[in-house]
Amino acid sequence: MKKVLNVVKPILSIVLALLVGAIVIWAIGENPIQIYQVMLSGSLSSVYSISETLLKATTLIFCGLSYAFAYKCGLINIGTEGQLYMGALFSTIISVYIKLPMLIHIPLALAAGFLGGAIWGGIVGFLKNRFGCNEIITTVMLNYVAQFLVAYMVSGPIQEKAKSYPQTDLIQDSAKLKTLVTGSNLNIGFFFAIAALILYYVFWKYTSSGYSMEIVGANQKAGQYAGMNVRKTVMLSMCIAGGFGGLAGSMEVMGIQHKLLSGLSAGYGFDGIAVSLLGGNSAIGIFLSSILFGALRVGGNAVQMFTSLPVAVIYIIQALVILFVVLDLLSKKLERRK
Repeated sequence: MKKVLNVVKPILSIVLALLVGAIVIWAIGENPIQIYQVMLSGSLSSVYSISETLLKATTLIFCGLSYAFAYKCGLINIGTEGQLYMGALFSTIISVYIKLPMLIHIPLALAAGFLGGAIWGGIVGFLKNRFGCNEIITTVMLNYVAQFLVAYMVSGPIQEKAKSYPQTDLIQDSAKLKTLVTGSNLNIGFFFAIAALILYYVFWKYTSSGYSMEIVGANQKAGQYAGMNVRKTVMLSMCIAGGFGGLAGSMEVMGIQHKLLSGLSAGYGFDGIAVSLLGGNSAIGIFLSSILFGALRVGGNAVQMFTSLPVAVIYIIQALVILFVVLDLLSKKLERRK
């Protein structure tokens, strides 16, 4: 019964969000059915639109994993956006300035992206262990630091040779992720995201480290009493969570933009929180919810192009999905307290 509810509740949240969204669209003076048809057609009606949806989902999977990994250890990682920027920066430096064969260049650039995000997440873990800093506050603050750091780097130290725009030169061909569909940006990064989901599942399901982290996440005092190193667990969790966020940045640079620019992310780090919560922090849940949010992004662009409805309405629907999921989580917490 519990498993059935875990499946039904996210679906119910989506349905409720679409219903309330339909009321908002109707209040604006548009036809909700027509708008939803355009959204569906724009995101899933052709090979190109499906490819674009999966492309968006690739970045969202890594962002969702970033939040979920920390959450399972009892931490709230609001810093995926900043970790994404740092991963993008590290991957760009390797991709632009180092010449290597493709078989070495791509793994090295991805490893650099993971490292960049892991360092940014590790700072949060260190501050929490050393000074007891609340990770929600530190991750939010580090988001701004990362964004401003990248803006500075692309406007000075690593700016393109032409000095025309705040961006880097194009990455080398040997560091570009191979496309899977002609005419689309969908690339092999999607398979990397699937591999990351599998590793995530195996880690939490079958490894002793995953079990230890879950115990610490449920109750730090119980974990400490059982002989677990809570500080080490917190640090490792934030580093890995940050690493996933960094890989999201690598996907954007190596698979889509092929350069680093100050406005790299369209809020993917924050969408990753919604992806994780809607997916129940499970591997399959994160995969399905990332497809949904990817479809909303691509469908939202189609709505903006072919109707008079502003894309902000799509953001309202996304927000409603998050709201209904959060309300369910709050109700569960209230029940436990009783």
